[in-house]
Amino acid sequence: MAAPAIAQVPALTTSDTGDTAWIIASSALVLMMTLPGLALFYGGLVRAKNMLSVVLQCASIAALASLLWIILGYTLAFGQVSDGWIGGGNALMLADLGTIRPGTAVPESAFALFQMTFAVIAPALMVGAWVERARFAWVLGFAGLWSLIVYAPVAHWLWGGGWLASTFGTLDFAGGLVVHTTAGVSVIVAVLLLGPRKGFPDKPMLPHAPSLTMVGAALLWTGWFGFNGGSALGANDNAASAILSTHIAASAAALTWLLTERIMVGKPTSVGWATGAIAGLATITPAAVFVSPGAAIVFGVLGSLVCYGAIQLVKQRWKIDDSLDVFAVHGVGGMVGTLLLAVFLAPALGGTGYFGGATMASQLGAQAIGIGVVAVWSAVGSAIIALMVSLVFPMRVSDDDETEGLDIAAHGERAYDFD
Repeated sequence: MAAPAIAQVPALTTSDTGDTAWIIASSALVLMMTLPGLALFYGGLVRAKNMLSVVLQCASIAALASLLWIILGYTLAFGQVSDGWIGGGNALMLADLGTIRPGTAVPESAFALFQMTFAVIAPALMVGAWVERARFAWVLGFAGLWSLIVYAPVAHWLWGGGWLASTFGTLDFAGGLVVHTTAGVSVIVAVLLLGPRKGFPDKPMLPHAPSLTMVGAALLWTGWFGFNGGSALGANDNAASAILSTHIAASAAALTWLLTERIMVGKPTSVGWATGAIAGLATITPAAVFVSPGAAIVFGVLGSLVCYGAIQLVKQRWKIDDSLDVFAVHGVGGMVGTLLLAVFLAPALGGTGYFGGATMASQLGAQAIGIGVVAVWSAVGSAIIALMVSLVFPMRVSDDDETEGLDIAAHGERAYDFD
């Protein structure tokens, strides 16, 4: 992975059992973020008539992305480097895996497992943008192709020895660009093509179960320890430092969001706490191992404030129905953290210091280049994929189905049976 702060491990022929155990445990934590964390987080935020449709989309994308990762995704992202744009085909169907993943002390099978959980949650994050109106078949078609065409190349550019990391020195420790920026930018394109929900923005569309959203956020928060801590690829000080910064940023962001709500709308809310925590987690992700715990507080506070403002901008000013604020929280949070990383790398601010002769200015430029490249790739790729899939599966359900709710209309089930 493109993280110079992680100590380089000499070429090994046997794995370290402690590191391997930590990566396997981290894989379980990251999978828990999607199933059940993200499913409950999003499910509680929609109206009751659409609860099951959201959970099923998250679960089905998780299964589909896992299969695609084994078949093709891993080798596109982490196969043998040829030109720095895409991985080689040596690891198709996970054939020809090395005994040890280079630069680590873990088996490549464990590394592939860990990275698979990232490939699962990245497309699942996008579900929150199109809830209550996207057709199930289109969702799966879009998410599947997106994981191969958008996600895998970006993962290669930053983590697999690709050109953004090797040429420009762009840093992304655990997915501020690879996961959050790709998903956040992509959903803006998708929802513009899809159109808003009936009644948006005039009709209130309140969450039906904020308690489930709180539970989902708590699971995401806990799972993020594996997300960021596991990205150290070893049971070591880097892992502990990343987890500490992760927790501190989320804590600061959640409290900042509650205070902002108290000032702006008069009451702090449970949904606000959950949203703020996720904003802080997304913001610290690209920088968790590079910055001090004190800096993580700044990441959390600034991430919360900027993401809160982004929600108002997207929904009230731009009138874009990014239903559960995927772009404003994940996309904006990931990009803010990617830029802040360049500043708080400075040793004077508690950071690990700049690599390869870089300065704050040059690193800021490298981070900005990374954001621009990833955003453009995600937007263009998502537009093409969305339109291609729509030629086979219409993007949107009928007006009658939307009114009835997708649980019954699309799946013939109800989340709650009060009879």
